Amino acid sequence: MARWLLTLLLLLTPVGLTACAAESGGRPQGCEAGVVPCLQGAALVELETSRGKVRVQLDGAAAPLTAGNFVDLVNKRAYNGTLFHRVVREPVPFVVQGGDPQTANPKVSPTQYGMGNYLDPASGQSRLIPLELKLSKEGAPRYGELLTAPGITRQLALVHQRGAVAMARSNDPNSASAQFYIALQALPELDGRYAVFGRVVQGMEVVDTIQQGDKLIKASLVDGGTLVKGEP
Repeated sequence: MARWLLTLLLLLTPVGLTACAAESGGRPQGCEAGVVPCLQGAALVELETSRGKVRVQLDGAAAPLTAGNFVDLVNKRAYNGTLFHRVVREPVPFVVQGGDPQTANPKVSPTQYGMGNYLDPASGQSRLIPLELKLSKEGAPRYGELLTAPGITRQLALVHQRGAVAMARSNDPNSASAQFYIALQALPELDGRYAVFGRVVQGMEVVDTIQQGDKLIKASLVDGGTLVKGEP
């Protein structure tokens, strides 16, 4: 029951600006749309936090759009100086969440933390990406579609294991932007609902010490990270 209540909290609490449900109307989604650069291959990103360093391996094969969006924001220094604004460990370990760009602005009230997106400096508009989920036996990810049936979640290429890195979003499946979270333990109830795009490969012990309000000092690309427009 406690696990279900925590999951419900994550599902219902806004993590981005309110967005209308996306309607593709047959328009291309994902890498084909070419709106956000996609990751070709893998990438290794280092998160320098106020508690220590964490390294995250990103999977461009299973989540090219989501991982590409993350690498692009790392390159744009969008995460530097942001805060980990939500940490849930009680009554059971759940998630460490950060990446809201507005948490780096001291003029923003903490009551607004968790409601910010990445704003394109040219247009001033929020960058939003669709939910991206790939089944192991399929050649390409699916976009904008929840995959929650037990039989299908077992086929997901990336799942919520301890250390999984995934995109936070509002109730709209296509409203992920910059905010991400790290799973503190396996969270199968989130599989097929949120886009996992990588995992912690070094420094999980650091993640275990992060407290709400701790800082993500700098995010930097260590290896890989080839970005392309269109299909990788």
